Amino acid sequence: MQRFEKARIVITGGTGGIGLATAERLVAEGADVLVTGRDPERLAGVGARAGITAVANDAADPDAADALRDAVEVTFGGTVDGLFLNAGLGAFQPLDAVDATELDRQYRVNVRGPLLQLRALSPLLADGASVLLNTSVLNDLGMPGSAVYAATKGAVRSAMNVLANELGARGIRVNAISPGPIDTGFMAATGLAPDEVDGFVAQVVPRVPLGRMGRPEEVAAAAAFLPSNDASYVTGSELVVSGGIS
Repeated sequence: MQRFEKARIVITGGTGGIGLATAERLVAEGADVLVTGRDPERLAGVGARAGITAVANDAADPDAADALRDAVEVTFGGTVDGLFLNAGLGAFQPLDAVDATELDRQYRVNVRGPLLQLRALSPLLADGASVLLNTSVLNDLGMPGSAVYAATKGAVRSAMNVLANELGARGIRVNAISPGPIDTGFMAATGLAPDEVDGFVAQVVPRVPLGRMGRPEEVAAAAAFLPSNDASYVTGSELVVSGGIS
């Protein structure tokens, strides 16, 4: 089934994990996809795949939003049918270890990044296009040590509600995907040591009703639903893919 035949879709943070799995799913369904990332080796590998254009872009850099718009104009001729603002990062620490530097670091990428990217790209969105944001079940879980990360993702969810109203007049739908514990390597990227990651997984998995970590392709399947015509009357919604932990 080719739900995205000839669709032009942008995925930020698309060289690994959920972003790459979603890019692969959309390409398999007929889309042309532009992904962003920061790692040159990953960009080269992903960009060599059929149907995917890979562009170096850092969501933490406010000037990179306009650079992304320029790259999209060159790649897609100035029109985009779908946008998945997926780039993000996280770190976990108790309240007494939180400082301004860490707050700023996570807010730059997780909140400021997607808002500036959407502002830059919104003139290129076709009427009836779809915007997808990446939130997190940590919005609701109250997990110790996640105050900063959960706050950034809660901010994204709140922004989604506003954006769905602002862009609705153009028929543009704005939704969010809310992953639970997914085996993407995200925890290692938070700065935890390997034994700490193993300990985190050992604590979390027993709380998941399905009894396991999720796979990136399982989130990608849900992420591909929201921009499709199958979700043509869905906007301002957050779809949770968590194995039931939330």
